[in-house]
Amino acid sequence: MRPLTPADLLSLEDYDRARPAFRIRAIAHQNRRRVYVGPDVTLAFEDRLTVRYQIQEMLRIERIFEREAIAEELAAYNPLVPDGTALTATMMLEFPDPEERRCSLARLRGIEETVAMRVGGAPPVRARADEDLPRANAEKTSAVHYLRFPLDAEARAVFRTGPVTLAIEHPHYRHATELDEEVRALLAGDFAAEPPAD
Repeated sequence: MRPLTPADLLSLEDYDRARPAFRIRAIAHQNRRRVYVGPDVTLAFEDRLTVRYQIQEMLRIERIFEREAIAEELAAYNPLVPDGTALTATMMLEFPDPEERRCSLARLRGIEETVAMRVGGAPPVRARADEDLPRANAEKTSAVHYLRFPLDAEARAVFRTGPVTLAIEHPHYRHATELDEEVRALLAGDFAAEPPAD
């Protein structure tokens, strides 16, 4: 998929007008691309539409309209746009209770390094976590991580028919889930040279 450029973004005024309908469409699209791995981890697979929505919302919240600042946001978020050879996902560790979250993030330190995708019968591909910047420290992991799953041409071809399984093999969190046909078909579209129309 092509990286996003300033031409793909609406001005603050235009986005304000378009936001109600665009937000409904973007959130519905995001929800179809979510995969739950066990009870506490969600992977939200990103594409041009999900990333565009995140950027538009950030520009809106921060009231950003300067060309240089917009370029900085694009540079920060564009690595999440799939490049046709890998899938990208935001991994969220979801613990609603603050005390449970604090304890769990300490117990699950390093979990982002234990996520893998198995395509067909091939060996699992370990996700590359947080290539932009470290999100964990010596005491705990972060509640949000950015993952990239690089897949070779053979894996990308097999991905279309499956099976595809996501697994987390952390000592304190061992869960796996097989992608259903609808999600797998959506994600297979991320390997296309051109994305579907926004």
